Amino acid sequence: MIEQFNFDIRLIFAILNGKVSAAINRKMSRNFRQNGLEITPEQWTVLIFLWEKDGVTQQELCNATFKDKPSMTRLIDNMERQHLVVRISDKKDRRINLIHLTKDGRELEEQARIVANQTLKEALQGVTIDELSIGQELLKKIFFNTKD
Repeated sequence: MIEQFNFDIRLIFAILNGKVSAAINRKMSRNFRQNGLEITPEQWTVLIFLWEKDGVTQQELCNATFKDKPSMTRLIDNMERQHLVVRISDKKDRRINLIHLTKDGRELEEQARIVANQTLKEALQGVTIDELSIGQELLKKIFFNTKD
């Protein structure tokens, strides 16, 4: 089936290989910095989850952000150093730490959402709703075809 397409294999792999998300992450990083927010796009993915549901396990954050445990541990360590989150042991099971936002972490929400939305607008400039919908369906199919 794929043989009927005449495409540039390098371009397809560049797109699917994360070049688009890397470019968006660079733009988002720059936009966060320019607005005085000292957070990374990876931290943003954790924060956005915690703003919706505070006090979750590290595993829940891994599942929500598609990150492995060592990466998430490093991310949370850095966020703790920046006073954005704090680990608190679960009252029912002391072996489990729950990740909670600090006051600083909560106070970032409004401005961070504004900057992220602005970045998304910039990234989607000239893209129609139909194109976005088709792209989303396409990437969803590719994701399900290749996920473990």
